[in-house]
Amino acid sequence: MDQKARRRELVAEYRRTGPEAGVYRLVNTKSGRSFVGSALNLGSVRSKLEFARKTGGVSALDHKLWADARQHGAESFDLEILEVLEVRPEMTQEEIRADLATLEALWRERYDPSQVY
Repeated sequence: MDQKARRRELVAEYRRTGPEAGVYRLVNTKSGRSFVGSALNLGSVRSKLEFARKTGGVSALDHKLWADARQHGAESFDLEILEVLEVRPEMTQEEIRADLATLEALWRERYDPSQVY
């Protein structure tokens, strides 16, 4: 298979499935605190963390993490995918966002509030 055909295949697969939506946690390995969030595209969260690690900048991260990221560095944060939302083709963006908000709230309840940003 040539490169162009492979690229077309990958693009078609992406369009069929769309990005992976879900709930994640960024854990500060130095302080033990964590940030629980949700995203329509978990890949973008991974990319933002990688960018912050490579550049040493903190602006790619959530503003609640900036102080600790400046103090300990972005490399002190680990990404954990807590749950991937099964997105059905008939779901609207609003339904996906509502489901993500519910899942995020359920996951937040599992952690000690004093250890969550």
